[in-house]
Amino acid sequence: MNTSTPVNPSASPRRDQRTGSRINGEYIAPLMLLLLTVLMIFASRLISPALGSWSQMLMIVTLSTFLLLVSFGQGLVILSGGMDLSVASLFMFGGVMSAGAIGADGGNVAYMLPLILLGAAAIGAFSGIGIALLGIPPFIMTMGTGIIVASLALGASGGSTLGASPPLLSALVKGSIAGMPCILVFFILFCLLGIFIQKSTVFGRNLYAIGGSLGAARVSGLPVTSVTIAAYALSGLSAAAGGALLTGYSDGATLRMGDPYLLPSIAAVVVGGSSILGGKGTFVGTIVGCLFLVTLDSVIAATGLSQGWRQIVSGVVITLALLFQSGSDNALAVWLENCAKLFKK
Repeated sequence: MNTSTPVNPSASPRRDQRTGSRINGEYIAPLMLLLLTVLMIFASRLISPALGSWSQMLMIVTLSTFLLLVSFGQGLVILSGGMDLSVASLFMFGGVMSAGAIGADGGNVAYMLPLILLGAAAIGAFSGIGIALLGIPPFIMTMGTGIIVASLALGASGGSTLGASPPLLSALVKGSIAGMPCILVFFILFCLLGIFIQKSTVFGRNLYAIGGSLGAARVSGLPVTSVTIAAYALSGLSAAAGGALLTGYSDGATLRMGDPYLLPSIAAVVVGGSSILGGKGTFVGTIVGCLFLVTLDSVIAATGLSQGWRQIVSGVVITLALLFQSGSDNALAVWLENCAKLFKK
């Protein structure tokens, strides 16, 4: 997946030579997607007055949080030039282990939940070791890891649904703090943490460099191996955390609970403006991508279409959003720069 293209070329800000105004092109795609999401919310009220209400907005944030946790790790891996196909199995791992090992009483949650997350991080690191040290392609390595995890979970559970949810996880998703929903607080804090990790840490900057040009990163002496392993470890940890939270929300866990999150986690990263080849993208774009996909699903579900038609409409809209973003990035950036010049006159 890694190429020899220059490091993160499109992430550099545009500068107008005469006015000195700066518009960072990497935020164009998230801005366009956010506008599209807002328009979709207003348009949805034509279908049903219940759409666009506070309760529906909170539901979208809640469902987006599960997808955002998976997409955060997926985004880090894609930024490095790879891809993680084991997130669905690790999502299920987090949910099944939370329901089975912690249980409904939640007495051992203080040490079992960290152990579950560390176990998921170790599984993710296993994929990273195979990719970074053994040179196994990310698709093959992460797919193999996912199959192993899913097979072990099937053998351990016998294929049955686990119907227990730790009280701590249920409270985090359904409770409130000073009148504010806990899930909204968690969503905001996690967004800030993700933006900080990806944009303001040495680890995040190294991921941009590795994804932009693996060869240049090696020549520059960057710790390519350890950063790659850490990216896959974080992907496993965040996917398992998403599964644990969904268990708290749905009061149960199944072996297929992670399946709906594999392709959407990739789609959220890509429609948010990240390059599938690595080296370009922001977590802000991933956040907006998650909100867009969940809102789209909610609106299409409200139309009453069958599942098959819902998937067709969803696929068409996502494809149009990608085409619209790729064709409008340059045009919108130039338009914004011209507006900035007019305000300076």
